[in-house]
Amino acid sequence: MSLFKHTSAEMQELLKNKEVSIADLTAEAFARIDALDGEVGAFLALNKETATAQAAEMDQVPFSERGPLFGLPIGVKDNIVTEGLETTCASKILEGFNPIYDATVVQKLRAAGMITVGKVNMDEFAMGSANENSSIKPVHNPWNFNHVPGGSSGGSAAAVAAGEVPFTLGSDTGGSIRQPAAYCGVVGMKPTYGRVSRFGLVAFASSLDQIGPITRNVRDNALILEAISGVDEHDSTSANVEVPSFVDAITGDIKGLKIAVPKEYLAEGVSDAVRNSVQQAIDTLKGLGATVDEVSLPHSKYALAAYYILSSSEASSNLARFDGIRYGFRAENVANLEELYTQTRAQGFGDEVKRRIMLGTYSLSAGTYDAYYKKAQQVRTLIKKDFDDVFANYDVIVGPTTPTPAFKLGENLQDPMTVYANDILTVPINLAGVPAISIPCGFDGDLPIGLQIIGNYFAEGTVYNVADSFEKATDFHTKTPQTWEVK
Repeated sequence: MSLFKHTSAEMQELLKNKEVSIADLTAEAFARIDALDGEVGAFLALNKETATAQAAEMDQVPFSERGPLFGLPIGVKDNIVTEGLETTCASKILEGFNPIYDATVVQKLRAAGMITVGKVNMDEFAMGSANENSSIKPVHNPWNFNHVPGGSSGGSAAAVAAGEVPFTLGSDTGGSIRQPAAYCGVVGMKPTYGRVSRFGLVAFASSLDQIGPITRNVRDNALILEAISGVDEHDSTSANVEVPSFVDAITGDIKGLKIAVPKEYLAEGVSDAVRNSVQQAIDTLKGLGATVDEVSLPHSKYALAAYYILSSSEASSNLARFDGIRYGFRAENVANLEELYTQTRAQGFGDEVKRRIMLGTYSLSAGTYDAYYKKAQQVRTLIKKDFDDVFANYDVIVGPTTPTPAFKLGENLQDPMTVYANDILTVPINLAGVPAISIPCGFDGDLPIGLQIIGNYFAEGTVYNVADSFEKATDFHTKTPQTWEVK
């Protein structure tokens, strides 16, 4: 059995009993990446030499001085900067960029004793829902290599699902942790906006982006979120709120918990398989003692349009810095400075990034600002109020993570609107800024289905408790794809 089928607690017990070493865990990650990644495509850069040296040193640390994540390997999404380890955002325009500092979350992982194995693939600049927009290579869903893993954190979800690493970090702007977690049958958490520092995260849409963990079980997810959370002087949007023990919040008891199910989340467009799996999951939660009521989030139908206007507008501004002057790709054989700018961006950015920059620039233009950007911000306020109204009476909101299971690779490449629609159940959460988790709750054939549990601001502990209670009552999290049979 692969070492990564164990939970973090079980791996620590193996380390304590000297049945394995930290060097063994690190070697296991690189061996599985070597065996599997030719088909999965999850990794872009490996940190083998440094990680192997770190593991050897950390094996010498007495067990009494170790924390619950000490010595465990993790993959980091390629839009989170890592000192001396290439960070490209899966884009030609950042080819060869080696950061001179670590993101705050990477510093926190190191402080917890985790070992960064490498950088994982993604949709270019986190723009996509399939991981087909990577300029380097697509990622394949480990459950069925003909299907997408979701995006933009498709590499992060696929690497965990395939068993290449036990944990990864992703980023979520409109569902980019939860949607691939659902497609790949793993656990993905998007924390409250401000819970985790964005310092060192290459910005897509600054008012929406959040970093979060992807794992195989809920408890491990809670451990990693606790490790990376907290206020950061380098990020003015990080919230100065207490970081509780999310693991201690997992009590196993949800009797009397009040659950809201928005009727909009099970409406037209949600496949029968997804609807049936989610309904069975709701029945399971009822059986555990929770009460369930149907509610309405009436402005959800406007969320997708508002999200793409706002996120593209912020992307248009954030991506203006990539001009070929300071770092990354630079166009050659240009006649003047203006041509350097235009040719660098034309050759360096992919089609989806260009599409969103153009949409954002148009939305921010003087003649359209009021009609689009301002209106989208007003809609965002209404969506936030919808969530506030529900959370005044309920503990969590439950529904599907995605309307369908993963679609086939190449199926929607020429139809961006269909791809955008896959985010319809996740983008309202980012617009409101509340936390949400996706956990596996069923299958459609060989493809996983995700259950989304949404909490009130900074109520990640409640979300984890509900998710863990469901996980313990079912066996979906124990299922693994074909890749786990590879020795």
